Amino acid sequence: MCWKCGKDLSYYTNSVISRSEGCPACGADIRSCKNCKFYEPGSHYDCHETVDELVQDKERGNFCDYFSLNPKAASKADGTSGPSTAEKARSAFDSLFGN
Repeated sequence: MCWKCGKDLSYYTNSVISRSEGCPACGADIRSCKNCKFYEPGSHYDCHETVDELVQDKERGNFCDYFSLNPKAASKADGTSGPSTAEKARSAFDSLFGN
């Protein structure tokens, strides 16, 4: 699922996802840390893999060799999907200030 809008992205599971590939519903980069099954906030560089370099923007497309699409990227502990309140607030803030 897309980390931002919750759109089902399972049809990408068996295909190579380019850095510029966007979610068909919201346009968010698919090949981003937040859509990766190794993404874990709080771990070293927010990744379970042993990456050598920090990816600054976890929401933008990148060239990480460890990327693997997480089919549950947008699932929350309460079973809902889509961005959390904090993610929505951050997105609104970034849009407001052009980050």
